[in-house]
Amino acid sequence: MTLHVTNTLTGQIERFEPQDPENVLLYYCGLTVSDPPHLGHARSWVHVDVMHRWLEYLGYDVRHVENFTDVNEKIVARVGEDDLGGDEADVAETYIERTIADMRSLNLLRAEVYPRVSEHVPEIVDLVETLIEKGYAYESNGSVYFDVASFDEYGTLSNQELEEIESQGEPDERSEKRHPADFALWKAGGVDEDAVREHRHECVDHGGEPPTGQTWDSPWGDGRPGWHIECSAMSMTHLGETLDIHVGGRDLVFPHHENEIAQSEAATGRRFANYWLHCELFQMDDEKMSSSLGNFVTVEEAVSNWGTNVLRTFLTAGSYNSKQLYSDETIAEAEERWGHLERGYESAVETLDSADARTNVEDDGLRTAVSIARDEFTAAMNDDFNTREAQSALLSVATAINRHLEDGPISDSNGESRDEYRGFDYRGLRRAVETLEELGNVLGLSFVGETSGTATLAGDVVELVLDVRERERDDGNYERADELRDELEALGIEVQDTDEGATYRLPSGK
Repeated sequence: MTLHVTNTLTGQIERFEPQDPENVLLYYCGLTVSDPPHLGHARSWVHVDVMHRWLEYLGYDVRHVENFTDVNEKIVARVGEDDLGGDEADVAETYIERTIADMRSLNLLRAEVYPRVSEHVPEIVDLVETLIEKGYAYESNGSVYFDVASFDEYGTLSNQELEEIESQGEPDERSEKRHPADFALWKAGGVDEDAVREHRHECVDHGGEPPTGQTWDSPWGDGRPGWHIECSAMSMTHLGETLDIHVGGRDLVFPHHENEIAQSEAATGRRFANYWLHCELFQMDDEKMSSSLGNFVTVEEAVSNWGTNVLRTFLTAGSYNSKQLYSDETIAEAEERWGHLERGYESAVETLDSADARTNVEDDGLRTAVSIARDEFTAAMNDDFNTREAQSALLSVATAINRHLEDGPISDSNGESRDEYRGFDYRGLRRAVETLEELGNVLGLSFVGETSGTATLAGDVVELVLDVRERERDDGNYERADELRDELEALGIEVQDTDEGATYRLPSGK
């Protein structure tokens, strides 16, 4: 069975066919780093991670890019709070560091690159200039707006007619725009003081005038990039003009993703993304979990309370495009499910490592159950990354293991053990253990120790070695630098040199 996905652009379930049969270009709209990451962010991260893992399982080389939005009025609003720093860049850096630590604690595969808006302003300016030259954008009082009426396909992703779309942007922009729905590509000056005040925490006394944030020089004067143009510039810089898969939250369909399509396709004349996949909202107390509403559980708190495996079991209990509710009951269910998987795995391993392991027994029920589970897992993942059904398939393997182990000794009619001993199906149990490890890894589950601490520690050690390697290269000691890389790769750690520096990938389960 071939992978099929639900494409928001068409509203259809479609066969997935990347542009290159061996490679997949995957972009995910990352976090605006203005608050600690919470479970709503973790849910999307984990599902994108599972997509990445399954695509690799199918044999694709995945080029995964996920951005950090480090230029935003919400970030400016945090300046001066606690120990966050004295300007927008300081606040962003603090939260980026925390976000990366949370990603590691969730056992996420690393993206190829995590671009930042602040590092891509030249590309953003170039893209805006292209849109002006082609007649899709116009300058007004030092700001630049996209002319939505000039793009015939505007509204296709969100299924809206232009006449139905309400005004976009700040109220003070309306007098500068040709059409109320036109959106800003470049904003003159710094962040509006009212916008900063709107996002400040009420319980914090900041004192004085609010900061205006970073600004950059442009052909239209000092200013800041608009939100939507940022993702277009970053994704096309690192993945090219056409993406295979663009993922984001359901709440980004409009205006963010609609505007990404318009400005990108207007600039290049090519399809921006072939498949649009949207993660449904994560609910807490019947509301969307969000930083702005204050109803959230941070990733750090969640991992500390329940551990990575329980948390990933919880987050993959529902498919990416179905709504999910956080509650004590749903967490308890995840703990029970992970406990069932873990006990089945550990019981099988204990038996395989004991004197009870026999090779003269074949349990057709065990072997058939494992084979069916593998088929069901594959069918579920190829059915639009259906993690709910995939998880059920894994649970059936644990159930089959337990049933086999319970039926091992032969008993008489009174339930008393007899001298005769049937033994266990060594090959069947080994296949079951391999299946849990192999397919569990697709869901990011680790059956060898808890991943919450080990992934972070291993990553820190690798980064220290790469820092030493970089210093050796700077000093001209290329032979020693190559030796360090070879030693890491001998441990199963994949190292790749990029223009932004060395990146690495830990072995599965680390």
